Amino acid sequence: MSNSEKLRSREVAAVIGPLITIRFGGHVAVAALLAGCAVGPDFERPVPPTVETYSPHISNEVYTSAPSDYDSSQRVVPGLQVETGWWRSFRSPRLDQFIAEALDQSPTLAAAEATLRESQEYHQARSGATEFPQVEIGSSAQRQRFNPGALGQDLDPREFSLYNTSASVGYNLDLAGGNSRAIEALAARADTRQFELRAARLTLAGNIATTAFARARIAAQLEITNSLIDNLEAQQRIARQRLRLGNAAADELLALEAQTEALKATLPVLSQQLAEAEHLLATLAGRAPAQGGVPEFTLSEFALPPELPLIVPSELVRQRPDILAAETMVHAANADYGIAVAQMYPQLNLNATLGTQALTTGALFGGSSTIWSIIGQITQPLFNPGLSHEKRAALAAFDAATARYKVIVLDGLRDVADVLVAVDSNARELEAEIRAANAAQESLLVMQRRHELGAASYAQVLIAAQQAQHARLAVVAGRANRLANTAALYVAMGGNSGPVLPDAAE
Repeated sequence: MSNSEKLRSREVAAVIGPLITIRFGGHVAVAALLAGCAVGPDFERPVPPTVETYSPHISNEVYTSAPSDYDSSQRVVPGLQVETGWWRSFRSPRLDQFIAEALDQSPTLAAAEATLRESQEYHQARSGATEFPQVEIGSSAQRQRFNPGALGQDLDPREFSLYNTSASVGYNLDLAGGNSRAIEALAARADTRQFELRAARLTLAGNIATTAFARARIAAQLEITNSLIDNLEAQQRIARQRLRLGNAAADELLALEAQTEALKATLPVLSQQLAEAEHLLATLAGRAPAQGGVPEFTLSEFALPPELPLIVPSELVRQRPDILAAETMVHAANADYGIAVAQMYPQLNLNATLGTQALTTGALFGGSSTIWSIIGQITQPLFNPGLSHEKRAALAAFDAATARYKVIVLDGLRDVADVLVAVDSNARELEAEIRAANAAQESLLVMQRRHELGAASYAQVLIAAQQAQHARLAVVAGRANRLANTAALYVAMGGNSGPVLPDAAE
């Protein structure tokens, strides 16, 4: 059964269900209109996914590398929930403080918070305007000229003053529940804004964490690259001496010079990337890039969390804020459909007025000046082809919202699956890079001992050091990637980024 068919069947049940009959002196009347029930189907939360895993390429416990000087052991724990302030798991006080300041000062979050308050106030405004009677008071004074000649009477015109004061009460009985559905739709949209704010907070924290890791990686790469340049320049000096002594060829020196210049060419690029990372961190925290104040993050200050959260897909759709926001949009579309259905039913408005009217202010509050009126108006559309089209349009909007919800759910599942595979593969890759770095470092130590014993030249020591530095570059990149993938998993799990604004009703 399609979404449209399900919605129509629930609509029929919602309309027929409230029908009751009342007998008045032998006459039977259908009292559905007086029941005050909302027509149209009530919202039902989408059924969560039934799959238990995210990908056939991963297991419950992701492969991780063994502890080392560069890394720590890490495993994914099924059922482990994401804690509030998940970024604290990296154990960097500077990162904790920077994210806290950003969550407090970010203009992006300020805009999302204002949008949330706007939605909540619209909801409260519509609730007050429809759930309770509207009471107004007023007074007026007017000067009139009455000409009897207009009525064919041969009398002189007469001028007089008319004073009026009154209080009026109006109320829509909302027989078909259209107002109730409208309030329901506004409440759902306010919930959407709340989940969007949560998503914005989560995204901001994730972007700051990954940018901080990138800044630390680039700084380490700059340091190692400068060390490599120093190493190559030392090799060049030795090559020049050997060339003067006739123990080296010119192409050996040229090759070293080419390597040196190629590395020097990467320095401006790395410096640019470092500046851009710091600029991004500043703006994410709500600061102008020129203000500075961005911590000089280093890889050594971050620690990998030993345990990572993993919840099943059925729990993910009840936790990720983007999926919850899409769900509330389906709820709003469902309520909009109820509004379109309610427009096809009778509308009953009641109005009552009590006041006084007199020709002088002194007589305005006398007993003989009292006036009142009671008006009951019921309207039933008989021929309005547009209403059926509006109903079908609302149904199409519901189908679209449902389809978008499914897309967002699938994207969320894919997001988690991709991150889990990345965590797994990055752990394997980094472990291999660490072994290569350890081997290169051991080779350097061996070469240094041989040089001390006179069995190896200093040039050979420099070449071994160069290989060790290149291995360090790979480890730096791998460890930064692993930190970033860990943060991405927290975000993909719908990580808790702290409280949002309370509901306007609270």
